[in-house]
Amino acid sequence: MTQHNQSRFTGTERYIATEDLKLAVNAALALQRPLLIKGEPGTGKTMLAEEVAAALQRPLLQWHIKSTTKAHQGLYEYDAVSRLRDSQLGDEKVRDIGNYIVKGVLWQAFDADEPVVVLIDEIDKADIEFPNDLLRELDRMEFHVYETRQTIKARHRPLIIITSNNEKDLPDAFLRRCFFHYINFPDRNTLQEIVSVHYPDIRQDVLSAALDTFFALRDAPGLKKKPSTSEFLDWLRLLMNESIPAADINSVNGDLPLMAGALLKNEQDLSLLERLAAMARVGQRR
Repeated sequence: MTQHNQSRFTGTERYIATEDLKLAVNAALALQRPLLIKGEPGTGKTMLAEEVAAALQRPLLQWHIKSTTKAHQGLYEYDAVSRLRDSQLGDEKVRDIGNYIVKGVLWQAFDADEPVVVLIDEIDKADIEFPNDLLRELDRMEFHVYETRQTIKARHRPLIIITSNNEKDLPDAFLRRCFFHYINFPDRNTLQEIVSVHYPDIRQDVLSAALDTFFALRDAPGLKKKPSTSEFLDWLRLLMNESIPAADINSVNGDLPLMAGALLKNEQDLSLLERLAAMARVGQRR
């Protein structure tokens, strides 16, 4: 496996990365270990892989995990059904079983002419054995194709970024092989920087009022799902599209925020905020 001088990740114009996040990416590069990223949904875990690939000028291969995904699908799949059909039709290509081997994301990464970035997105959605089933391949950077009796070895070691929303615990043996980083929810200053990237022309009084309301909403006790960074950006876009003045952006202590459906995504949280707002109005009248 060819070794290359590793570049360093210093962030991009489109992605506001904290210093500790930059250190985590560069640590994974230096250690040549997968980078396991956890954090609330909507904090930019998936986008991180896209921006790291862009910053390092590497191709990005994405493997989005579902509950039915099996580890071997990242390596390859043997299409036995197509081979059987072709044999019934007398197709000559059935003589070469290699015609029915479909390369997975990891095979493509191992076979690439240059180092790539691989995103294994939402690994916690898969079966609990899924991470363990990839240990050997991620450690050795090789795997065996039983149907063709090939051993596929990585030409260049890819940077593997794995995201998790903490839906289930990952095996200890898998965790030991990763460099881990938790993306904390951005504080007010960091969120302002993120907004400036997406909406550089936003009025500062509107942004300030929106931030007040947003953080008050996140601090409301009992929310089933706190609004995320991506939902805040959607909400800001709506406020800007409707030219809502800062004075009309209600806090949680008054009525529900304007266009609250961009921030709150279930009826329990809407009902909770309505009750809190009603209690606040009663308290103000006393």
